[in-house]
Amino acid sequence: MGDGAALADRIAERRAGVGDPGALVGELRRALVLVPYDRGGLWTAEFGGVRWVCGFTDEAALARFAEERAVVDGAGAVERAWEYATFRGARLLDEVIPAMGVPAGVAVNVADPDGSMLFPPVVGIVPDAVAVDAGVPGEERDL
Repeated sequence: MGDGAALADRIAERRAGVGDPGALVGELRRALVLVPYDRGGLWTAEFGGVRWVCGFTDEAALARFAEERAVVDGAGAVERAWEYATFRGARLLDEVIPAMGVPAGVAVNVADPDGSMLFPPVVGIVPDAVAVDAGVPGEERDL
Protein backbone atom coordinates (compact mmCIF):
# COMPACT_ATOMS: atom_id res chain seq x y z
CA MET A 1 0.00 0.00 0.00
CA GLY A 2 1.21 3.47 -0.81
CA ASP A 3 3.62 2.64 -3.59
CA GLY A 4 3.86 4.79 -6.68
CA ALA A 5 2.96 1.90 -8.98
CA ALA A 6 -0.56 1.74 -7.56
CA LEU A 7 -0.98 5.48 -8.11
CA ALA A 8 0.29 5.16 -11.68
CA ASP A 9 -2.26 2.35 -12.24
CA ARG A 10 -5.15 4.49 -10.93
CA ILE A 11 -4.00 7.38 -13.17
CA ALA A 12 -3.99 5.05 -16.19
CA GLU A 13 -7.53 3.93 -15.36
CA ARG A 14 -8.85 7.49 -15.17
CA ARG A 15 -7.06 8.49 -18.37
CA ALA A 16 -8.77 5.50 -20.04
CA GLY A 17 -12.13 6.79 -18.80
CA VAL A 18 -12.66 4.09 -16.20
CA GLY A 19 -11.95 3.79 -12.50
CA ASP A 20 -13.28 5.74 -9.57
CA PRO A 21 -12.12 9.36 -9.19
CA GLY A 22 -12.40 9.08 -5.41
CA ALA A 23 -10.16 6.01 -5.45
CA LEU A 24 -7.62 7.96 -7.48
CA VAL A 25 -7.49 10.73 -4.88
CA GLY A 26 -7.33 8.11 -2.12
CA GLU A 27 -4.41 6.44 -3.88
CA LEU A 28 -2.57 9.77 -4.11
CA ARG A 29 -3.14 10.29 -0.39
CA ARG A 30 -1.60 6.85 0.37
CA ALA A 31 1.23 7.01 -2.17
CA LEU A 32 4.81 8.04 -1.57
CA VAL A 33 5.53 10.84 -4.04
CA LEU A 34 9.00 12.04 -5.03
CA VAL A 35 9.26 15.85 -5.23
CA PRO A 36 12.50 17.33 -6.58
CA TYR A 37 14.15 20.35 -5.00
CA ASP A 38 14.73 23.56 -6.89
CA ARG A 39 16.79 26.41 -5.44
CA GLY A 40 16.20 25.33 -1.86
CA GLY A 41 12.48 24.64 -2.21
CA LEU A 42 10.19 22.10 -3.78
CA TRP A 43 9.97 22.08 -7.58
CA THR A 44 6.80 23.90 -8.63
CA ALA A 45 5.41 25.35 -11.82
CA GLU A 46 2.84 28.07 -12.42
CA PHE A 47 0.04 27.30 -14.88
CA GLY A 48 -3.49 28.61 -15.18
CA GLY A 49 -3.23 30.72 -12.05
CA VAL A 50 -2.31 27.66 -9.96
CA ARG A 51 1.03 26.79 -8.41
CA TRP A 52 1.64 23.07 -9.11
CA VAL A 53 3.93 20.95 -6.92
CA CYS A 54 5.56 18.49 -9.34
CA GLY A 55 5.61 14.96 -7.93
CA PHE A 56 6.62 11.61 -9.36
CA THR A 57 5.53 8.04 -8.71
CA ASP A 58 9.07 6.63 -8.90
CA GLU A 59 12.66 7.46 -9.80
CA ALA A 60 12.12 6.44 -13.45
CA ALA A 61 9.36 9.04 -13.82
CA LEU A 62 11.59 11.63 -12.14
CA ALA A 63 14.43 10.69 -14.53
CA ARG A 64 12.14 11.28 -17.54
CA PHE A 65 11.37 14.71 -16.12
CA ALA A 66 15.10 15.40 -15.64
CA GLU A 67 15.73 14.45 -19.29
CA GLU A 68 13.00 16.83 -20.45
CA ARG A 69 14.41 19.62 -18.26
CA ALA A 70 17.86 19.06 -19.81
CA VAL A 71 16.34 19.75 -23.24
CA VAL A 72 14.81 22.99 -21.93
CA ASP A 73 17.73 24.08 -19.72
CA GLY A 74 20.55 23.17 -22.11
CA ALA A 75 23.43 20.72 -22.26
CA GLY A 76 24.86 21.65 -18.85
CA ALA A 77 21.69 20.42 -17.16
CA VAL A 78 22.24 16.83 -18.32
CA GLU A 79 24.72 16.17 -15.54
CA ARG A 80 22.67 17.90 -12.87
CA ALA A 81 22.14 15.83 -9.74
CA TRP A 82 18.45 15.81 -8.83
CA GLU A 83 17.80 15.85 -5.11
CA TYR A 84 14.28 15.09 -4.00
CA ALA A 85 12.13 14.59 -0.95
CA THR A 86 9.65 11.78 -0.48
CA PHE A 87 6.23 12.80 0.77
CA ARG A 88 3.11 10.84 1.55
CA GLY A 89 0.48 12.32 -0.79
CA ALA A 90 -1.74 13.16 2.17
CA ARG A 91 1.00 15.35 3.60
CA LEU A 92 1.38 17.19 0.30
CA LEU A 93 -2.36 17.81 0.10
CA ASP A 94 -3.05 18.57 3.76
CA GLU A 95 0.10 20.42 4.85
CA VAL A 96 2.32 21.53 1.98
CA ILE A 97 -0.40 22.88 -0.32
CA PRO A 98 -2.11 24.98 2.40
CA ALA A 99 1.27 26.36 3.54
CA MET A 100 1.96 27.73 0.06
CA GLY A 101 -0.49 30.59 0.56
CA VAL A 102 -1.64 30.59 -3.08
CA PRO A 103 -3.97 28.32 -5.05
CA ALA A 104 -1.89 25.16 -5.42
CA GLY A 105 -2.29 21.57 -6.51
CA VAL A 106 -0.20 18.52 -7.29
CA ALA A 107 0.94 17.57 -10.80
CA VAL A 108 2.02 13.93 -10.98
CA ASN A 109 4.43 12.55 -13.61
CA VAL A 110 4.39 15.71 -15.72
CA ALA A 111 6.96 14.36 -18.21
CA ASP A 112 4.71 11.42 -19.11
CA PRO A 113 2.18 12.69 -21.66
CA ASP A 114 0.07 9.54 -21.32
CA GLY A 115 0.60 9.05 -17.60
CA SER A 116 0.34 12.47 -16.00
CA MET A 117 -2.47 13.70 -13.78
CA LEU A 118 -3.33 17.02 -12.16
CA PHE A 119 -4.90 17.18 -8.71
CA PRO A 120 -6.28 20.74 -8.59
CA PRO A 121 -7.00 22.83 -5.50
CA VAL A 122 -10.68 21.92 -5.23
CA VAL A 123 -12.95 20.54 -2.51
CA GLY A 124 -12.44 16.81 -2.12
CA ILE A 125 -8.74 17.01 -3.00
CA VAL A 126 -7.26 19.76 -0.82
CA PRO A 127 -8.63 21.06 2.50
CA ASP A 128 -11.76 23.19 2.06
CA ALA A 129 -9.97 26.21 3.56
CA VAL A 130 -7.66 26.41 0.51
CA ALA A 131 -9.97 24.98 -2.16
CA VAL A 132 -10.71 27.52 -4.88
CA ASP A 133 -14.29 26.24 -5.21
CA ALA A 134 -15.17 26.11 -1.50
CA GLY A 135 -18.39 27.86 -0.73
CA VAL A 136 -19.42 28.34 -4.35
CA PRO A 137 -23.23 28.00 -4.31
CA GLY A 138 -24.74 25.53 -6.77
CA GLU A 139 -21.34 24.14 -7.70
CA GLU A 140 -21.48 20.40 -8.48
CA ARG A 141 -18.31 18.57 -7.56
CA ASP A 142 -17.38 15.45 -9.50
CA LEU A 143 -13.87 14.29 -8.70
